[in-house]
Amino acid sequence: MELIVSRSQGRNGLDRPRGIQEARNALMNGSWNDVERFFHQHGEEAFKFKLTASGETALHVAIKGRRHRQGFFFIRKLIEIYPSDLLAEMDNSGNTALHAVAQLGNVKTACLLVNKSRILLSLLNNDQLLPIQVAANRGRKEMTSYLLTISMTDEFNSSLLNGAHGARVLQSLVNARYCDLALQLLQFDPKLAWEDICPLELMAEDPSVFPSGTYFGIWESLICTLCPETPGRLWKILEVLVPHMKRVHHIKLMHHQALQLVTRICSTIRTSGNDEASSVLKRSFLLGVQNGVEEIVTEILDSFPASINFTDEEKHSVFHLAVMYRREKVFKVLQEKNVEQDKKFSTDNKRNNILHLAGYLARQDLLDLNRGAILQMQYELRWFKELERIVSPKEIKSKNFKGKTPLAIFNEEHFRMAENEIKWITGMATACSVVASLIATVAFAAAITVPGGNDNSSGLPIFSDRTSFLIFATSDSLALVSSITTVLSFLSIFTSRFGVNDFLNTLPSRLIIGLISLLFSVISLMVAFSTTIFLVYAKKNPMFVVPIITITCAPVTFFIKLQLPPLLNMIKSTYGPDLFG
Repeated sequence: MELIVSRSQGRNGLDRPRGIQEARNALMNGSWNDVERFFHQHGEEAFKFKLTASGETALHVAIKGRRHRQGFFFIRKLIEIYPSDLLAEMDNSGNTALHAVAQLGNVKTACLLVNKSRILLSLLNNDQLLPIQVAANRGRKEMTSYLLTISMTDEFNSSLLNGAHGARVLQSLVNARYCDLALQLLQFDPKLAWEDICPLELMAEDPSVFPSGTYFGIWESLICTLCPETPGRLWKILEVLVPHMKRVHHIKLMHHQALQLVTRICSTIRTSGNDEASSVLKRSFLLGVQNGVEEIVTEILDSFPASINFTDEEKHSVFHLAVMYRREKVFKVLQEKNVEQDKKFSTDNKRNNILHLAGYLARQDLLDLNRGAILQMQYELRWFKELERIVSPKEIKSKNFKGKTPLAIFNEEHFRMAENEIKWITGMATACSVVASLIATVAFAAAITVPGGNDNSSGLPIFSDRTSFLIFATSDSLALVSSITTVLSFLSIFTSRFGVNDFLNTLPSRLIIGLISLLFSVISLMVAFSTTIFLVYAKKNPMFVVPIITITCAPVTFFIKLQLPPLLNMIKSTYGPDLFG
């Protein structure tokens, strides 16, 4: 193909080549002869031509749009013929070729560009982002690591990692959750710990980086416990066979690196003096309390015990914030570190004490996120009741600037929640009662019409001498008894007066008894059904029994999977330890 190129006037008044579509196609498809001919015809100007509406040069087009197999080798030849000073040409967004490569995460191409022009590392686009920041924002960790290493070792560009630019790079690394790379940069320049925005502020707004902000199921918790920080060959093989193990290991490693970074930041800031440390860490500490980041709160308290005196603009102490955002683990840490007990009894600028704040609804929609709070009212009541035991009688009866006591505030704030909770409980009781009634009906019918029928002469069941029949009789009786217990338990809920204090123990206890008995009735009914199939069909067709019995396990498994986790959480919240215990 021969490129036919002539001059035309562009939008910006500059001469642009005609036939740019052919040039773009040649660059994207790897037609090196046509590309070489294009550059030969137009000389050095061809390297500056904007070949797309977004202002991309030939190198931009080749990097972003290659569709051929020999892409890297084609781009390598293109970079070789590019003048070094023209590698810094930008598109309309201010992105150089290195910015484009950083977005894609192509480290090999980045090496070619950086080796030919180190100045590319220091150029900002229109968003004031360096290539390393673009790579971090796009989640390209290998690229980010390469650019960070090069920038720290290059004498010309290492200054970019100091001051305001370095602080912004550190923020990009923290936002991308690259705690190990952030730790490297902090070791390179410790002053970045308090330059511009403290990295702890960003970490405090992302609790999932820490163990306290990550929820693992039973199996995930077991994997996390067994997973070594430095996995051996056997563990790597297991990660290939079970990809979920690799994800859990990655999360555990991220937690470990985040803790290291927090410790490093606090130890670095400690050297700056108490006054500067207070101004730097105040917002980070308050955010850590609000978001329940126990690790940040503990580390700051250990490094700067005076931080327990921090208050926000509304004069809320850290104890107030922990209560307002329902952070029981953080509250427990604050209690352990609190030497002056009067800190818990202070009031805000509206004369609300800590019990008033417990009476208000949580500042965020945390109750739905709290996996232990199946009954939201129970969770709220536990906070209020346990704080009642902590404060003095004076605080229980005190009034805020509106003249309201803590109990009055609690009743007003939680009125609608109590109504919704009643609807949920009665709806659940209705559904479970219907299921239990059906099970009781089936179990009673099965007890009368036993499998195989009765002997005409004696009136005894034909299979009464078999062990399997004994299993049937026992399981059927258990199904009947447990299903009736379920009905009675949920019936007691309908007759309850639904007082506020009933949500603390009475209603949860009846729900727990009903769900446990319903679970036993389902299991017993399936066992009775399986033994009936065995008694009737085992001799005629033994192979037919295995799939039938296997299928009967499906509803039991399904029921356990759906109902057991909330049931266990309900048992824990009702009969488990105190919130701050």
